[in-house]
Amino acid sequence: MSLTYGAIGWNRQKKIYDLVLACGIVLYLSLFIGLGAWLNPGATVETLLIRGFGTCALLLLHIVLIIGPLCRIDARFLPLLYNRRHLGVTTFIMGLAHAGLAIFQFHALGDLNPFVSLLVSNTRFFSLPDFPFQQLGFGALVILFLMASTSHDFWLANLSAPVWKRLHMSVYAAYALLIAHVTLGVLQAETNPLLAAALGAGLASVISLHLVSGSREVRADSHSSLSSFDGAGEFVDVCSVDEIAEKRARIVTLAGERVAVFKYDGKISVLSNVCQHQNGPLGEGRIVDGCVTCPWHGFQYLPDSGASPPPFIERVPTFRVKVDGGRVLVNPRPLPPGTRVEPARIDANASG
Repeated sequence: MSLTYGAIGWNRQKKIYDLVLACGIVLYLSLFIGLGAWLNPGATVETLLIRGFGTCALLLLHIVLIIGPLCRIDARFLPLLYNRRHLGVTTFIMGLAHAGLAIFQFHALGDLNPFVSLLVSNTRFFSLPDFPFQQLGFGALVILFLMASTSHDFWLANLSAPVWKRLHMSVYAAYALLIAHVTLGVLQAETNPLLAAALGAGLASVISLHLVSGSREVRADSHSSLSSFDGAGEFVDVCSVDEIAEKRARIVTLAGERVAVFKYDGKISVLSNVCQHQNGPLGEGRIVDGCVTCPWHGFQYLPDSGASPPPFIERVPTFRVKVDGGRVLVNPRPLPPGTRVEPARIDANASG
């Protein structure tokens, strides 16, 4: 967390990540162009570059889309999520290079403005073999541009988290447009079955990983949707104290909302599982320096109040909690964000 906005905050991890990413792209393009020239000696350098940048952008977009579900399945992928913005911006740059070269080669030498030519040169929308696939790619590029240009906490704060989130969820629309762009474009002209197989494998990986991670989330919610109340009917028995690791949390679902039950220094505190930064899962994080730390981007909250330490202003709802007989009981009604709740003491209640 920081007090001011900077153009880009590169720490050591991000520098290493970006260096590996840049080297990987250079290696990919070198191999693609080299093998392309060897397998197809008649191809021009421009054509190889267009295809190289395009396939690189599509490959990177697949990686961007599978990082999220991979992190839900296995927390070891979280470092990739931490740097996903850099990967997304790089995807847009590769797509921009692909589009720029393609527009120049196919539309810049006529009488019309290249962008006008792109939009009007083919309007056969009702012909599958002759469908104007270039417009589909251009639409995807516009979406990626909007996402890349707002991939900064300045826009997250000023657009508001819900608006920013909806904008960046449009990546799936961009992905659908690109799949159609490739299917109706390259695959209409190329007869090599490996291209279709590679595209199908990528699509299957994105869909299957999202289905797997989603089903796991549904099962977790159903298993943790509890209804065992205390005698007064105000608190729900959510788990035992021993089920929560020290300075970690147990995520449960109360009244349709996920909450994080944290254990630390002989105390129990409960707060919303949703980080105010990008809706990250606070319950999958841990307590660092006395603060609940989101595993996605490091935003922090005091466990007893759900408020970020001063001078930060982010806040999440909290819940009343008590410990009875080694069991953790939580009132399912959330309190206003930032409301301090006295933590439940474990030592005085663990034996009942």
